[in-house]
Amino acid sequence: MKNEQLSSYIIIIVSNYPNKKMKYNKLGNTDIEVSEICLGTMTFGEQNSEAEAHGQLDYSMDNGINFIDTAEMYAVPGRMETQGQTEKYIGSWIKYSSKRDKIILATKVTGPSAGLKYISNLELGFSKDRMDEALHNSLERLQTDHIDLYQLHWPERNNNIFSQRGWNHEIKEEWQYNIDQVVQRLNGYIKAGKIRHYGLSNETPWGVMQYLKESDNQNLRRPVSIQNPYGLLNRTYEVGMAEISYREKVGLLAYSPMGFGLLSGKYHKKQDKPTDRLNKFKHMARYSSDQSYEATSKYLSIAESHDISLAAMSLAYMRSKPWITSTIIGATNMEQLKENIDSATIALNPSWLKQVEKVHKAIPNPAP
Repeated sequence: MKNEQLSSYIIIIVSNYPNKKMKYNKLGNTDIEVSEICLGTMTFGEQNSEAEAHGQLDYSMDNGINFIDTAEMYAVPGRMETQGQTEKYIGSWIKYSSKRDKIILATKVTGPSAGLKYISNLELGFSKDRMDEALHNSLERLQTDHIDLYQLHWPERNNNIFSQRGWNHEIKEEWQYNIDQVVQRLNGYIKAGKIRHYGLSNETPWGVMQYLKESDNQNLRRPVSIQNPYGLLNRTYEVGMAEISYREKVGLLAYSPMGFGLLSGKYHKKQDKPTDRLNKFKHMARYSSDQSYEATSKYLSIAESHDISLAAMSLAYMRSKPWITSTIIGATNMEQLKENIDSATIALNPSWLKQVEKVHKAIPNPAP
């Protein structure tokens, strides 16, 4: 089978899986249709056991989800003890369920990170040796012979990602331009039948346009997607990136739409538990600012005034954006998973959207 791009995350997509609740969108300019809701799996191996992971995968497929996201570095937070565990759980599910032919599978190769050097004896990044190794290991853990969507987890170069609003260039930056070579490498995996399509993740407008330019200059396959954060607490994607996604058909796979669970409303209602992500992993503080809590309080009031849950409103909001291909959800229990999937039936009317915009203008992007 042909495939397209390697990345440090893996995504699984189930093709043509009918469901009366779920709608499907084209993945970039391909003929692959993916569900508007994608199952995120980074809790598998940390907050979820193998049996719980399999339960989530079964329920998701039964309810129309044909898209599942993971990565070679998962589970999250990244630790040597759990690295690759998520892929292993998905791989064991693929083996026992015999449903590989019903899904589209994707993964990501890890970008440079001083804190993740345990992943490989090679320097993390997109060199040929490292990408060959990452892809081989992911295929083995996932118990499959091909990946449908392979993504670059984050860029090798200095840029503003992971809670950084602005870009500050590092004069002593060691990165040298190699995007043309990375595009060739990914297309080589496609020709070899190891991947079908490739995508980007945590990218900037400049980065996306460079990949498009190099692909066109060499008459090679383009990236078909980009996985960046987007949600009520972080709409920075709308500045620059949204237009590129729409006009160039590089659709957004939006991650963290629930703000690490803050947009469920459970923290404001005092229904949270010590094991919930914001409580258990306090160093992951992207959504822990006072501004994020204040904005969430206002969004919660809007949801309650219309007698829907904040989670359902937050996810329904995502589907109002034409540049979004799929929204990645993550759940640590079946109750959360069911609520998130059920949101597929909800559409926000214009008056609700106006109320949301009012809050956004008052407290814009508190969690970049």
